[in-house]
Amino acid sequence: MKLTKKRHACVRLEKDGRTLVIDPGAFSEEDAAAGADVILVTHEHLDHFDEDRLRTALEANPAAELWTLASVADQVSAAFPGRVHTVGHGDTFTIAGFDVQVHGELHAVIHPDIPRITNVGYLVDGSVFHPGDALTVPGHPVDTLLLPVHAPWNKISEVIDYVREVKPRRAVDVHDALLADLARPAYDSQIGALGGAEHLRLTPGDTARA
Repeated sequence: MKLTKKRHACVRLEKDGRTLVIDPGAFSEEDAAAGADVILVTHEHLDHFDEDRLRTALEANPAAELWTLASVADQVSAAFPGRVHTVGHGDTFTIAGFDVQVHGELHAVIHPDIPRITNVGYLVDGSVFHPGDALTVPGHPVDTLLLPVHAPWNKISEVIDYVREVKPRRAVDVHDALLADLARPAYDSQIGALGGAEHLRLTPGDTARA
């Protein structure tokens, strides 16, 4: 697969002329989901789910489908009957040539006073894992871990330990829009030195093989 990093938590995966997009939220590019055959959304927070971006992509491609949690599906399913699918932990499905496994149930704790919402991660083709806003360990080998490096709910020691626990061949940064450029070298060196996996930071628009 070809992996293209988009802004913040969004990535595009392409193979055999088909495109799968994960989490085209409000922090990602306006056209982040354009041309997608499949869209996966991990949870309802605006930096992962933008209704306008989803509607535009689904309207542009009448064959495109969305797979997501009920909290997101309920907001768009009426406009696209039969094309919006609700998923949960343990589900598996194949769409547009991509095999997808669903892992996880809850968003990471931001603060004990903030109620936790649902969140799932997606393992695509048994290779690329996007956990959304959680440090979910899928319990399957992972080649490329899409690593949420900076969020209100994590700290770098947790990020490093997450890489160690998942044991991917490679960790690629996502969830990084709020991380200042000044701090990037410190994150790069510490995750790369301590995580136990190849660490790759892509700027939006950069690609890698997955």
